Amino acid sequence: MTELTEKIQQPRLWRGDGWTARVIKNEDDDGWAVALFKDAESEPALVGPWTMGRDKKNPKPLDGNAFSTLVKTAREFVRRSEQQLHAALHQSITVSVGATRITVCLDIVPDEDNPYALLSARDEADELLAEVRVASSFKLNRSSAVAWAEGGFVRPAQSQ
Repeated sequence: MTELTEKIQQPRLWRGDGWTARVIKNEDDDGWAVALFKDAESEPALVGPWTMGRDKKNPKPLDGNAFSTLVKTAREFVRRSEQQLHAALHQSITVSVGATRITVCLDIVPDEDNPYALLSARDEADELLAEVRVASSFKLNRSSAVAWAEGGFVRPAQSQ
């Protein structure tokens, strides 16, 4: 077993199923927090308050049920975050231009130095009609999609 796959079941550290839960001192107050890390990730996927133990000084120890609940919550949180990121980076809209239905897509490439987007159009048979590079700030909406299609798929003015 590698270090990250080794199961650990300690009162303040629990590892299994690709996740590590660590109970930490809450720096904002006298309480405790739990941070949940996906294996090989340096940033926690989830951080939340943790219950005090009976002595009202130390944290309640982690256990199997708590760990399972934390992992389930973290997986759902990560899944929703990925869905939101995907929705922000990949947009599409279907418009009618004349008698033709065209799906226009905007795929943002979030490059740190030079972000850009690809604007593409496909017909009902999913054949690529056009693809141009545009600014990552390009706003895809019904009117911009129709204008681009009706204009013969010429690179929009605000593109880079």
